Amino acid sequence: MATHSVTADAHTPVVKVPLGYAWVIFALTFGLLISDYMSRQVLNAVFPLLKAEWALTDTQLGSLSGIVALMVGLLTFPLSLLAEWFGRVRSIVAMAVLWSLATLGCAVAQSFDQMLLARFLVGLGEAAYGSVGIAVVISVFPVNMRATLAGAFMAGGMAGSVLGVALGGVFAAQFGWRAAFAAMAVFGLVLAILYPLIVRESRITGPKTTAVAGAPRPSFRRSLVSLVSTPSVLCAYVGSGLQLFISGAMIVWMPSYLNRYHGMAPDKAAVTAAGLLLLSGAGMVLWGMFSDRLSRRAPERKATLAIVLCLLCCVLLSIAFRMPAGPTQLLVIAAGLFVAAGVTGPSGAMVANLTDAAVHGAAFAALTLANNLLGLAPGPIATGALADRLGLDVAFQVIPLISIAAALVFWIARRNYLSDLSGRAENAALSSSTAA
Repeated sequence: MATHSVTADAHTPVVKVPLGYAWVIFALTFGLLISDYMSRQVLNAVFPLLKAEWALTDTQLGSLSGIVALMVGLLTFPLSLLAEWFGRVRSIVAMAVLWSLATLGCAVAQSFDQMLLARFLVGLGEAAYGSVGIAVVISVFPVNMRATLAGAFMAGGMAGSVLGVALGGVFAAQFGWRAAFAAMAVFGLVLAILYPLIVRESRITGPKTTAVAGAPRPSFRRSLVSLVSTPSVLCAYVGSGLQLFISGAMIVWMPSYLNRYHGMAPDKAAVTAAGLLLLSGAGMVLWGMFSDRLSRRAPERKATLAIVLCLLCCVLLSIAFRMPAGPTQLLVIAAGLFVAAGVTGPSGAMVANLTDAAVHGAAFAALTLANNLLGLAPGPIATGALADRLGLDVAFQVIPLISIAAALVFWIARRNYLSDLSGRAENAALSSSTAA
């Protein structure tokens, strides 16, 4: 069992490329992720200007934002599967060009209906980028860096959201709201042009073998089965989604909490909340790096770290939101948010290690779907419902308890992780011997 586990969690790249080239791929792919979220979130910075110019209702403004999230939720998985067939690099370029041109369409829209159509196309272009992008990145780096890469990639989405709102507000104030959309579009198009010139499909695809013992690549249908074939991978999906319930709630409601209970003006509350959320993004990266280092000789420690982070988040935030408002409370909240999303790295690495390389895009699409359905989407809604009944301060005291459920799921994953890795390695060896 030990030999199979080490092999399945090996320290070699899925595709061998020079490390310098791998980092170039990461930089370009990460840059497009930043562009993705900047194009998605710039709308929030110009809400007041659109409302005034076109006399829009809040419902209409909400629909311009919600249509993108709806498209991402509905199409992430099927488009990720399509990208595996069409080619990851070609798919990434096509997606980036589409969302960038659609963002440019937002800049020239003359009515609500035209803007809604453009935002629909933004969502269509962005739907599968996160899952396909991280699949490209992990394919060219050593396996023992997967938690770091997954955490960093997830943090890129949060950084892009903050930059989209901040830079969009600056451009809108200086040059008008149309210039804000145009700037985001140009950034994305420049990267979309550079990407295929530097990242070649032939260099990142490699030979038709897997990373396990040189075994022939399994059929695509068999690879799809690996998405749900082990208890550990299912637990990685569910545990990550449950834990991100807290992040989803904090992203939406933290500015309101600071405004109501700390007496901050809306602009100061927004800036302070953004700083706290960026700290959470930093935690994604740092805890991912720590996970890779911790689990080099014991792969199951990925799940162990996830359990610890969930429980630590529960304790810190439960204490923080029972403290009186003030600087000390903010420090404890910051500590809680620093660990709140730290499971993204370990869970992403577990998903990658337990699924076939041929369907890593689809695997991360499944993880994204779980994160949204179990965490990022219901978190804000449930928090709002609790706030209506009990007050936002009490709601924030209750929601950290979801981390206990997430920890329990990761505990189940830990119990099965080594045997599931071993089973996957044995299946690969059997395929190799059968082919021979």
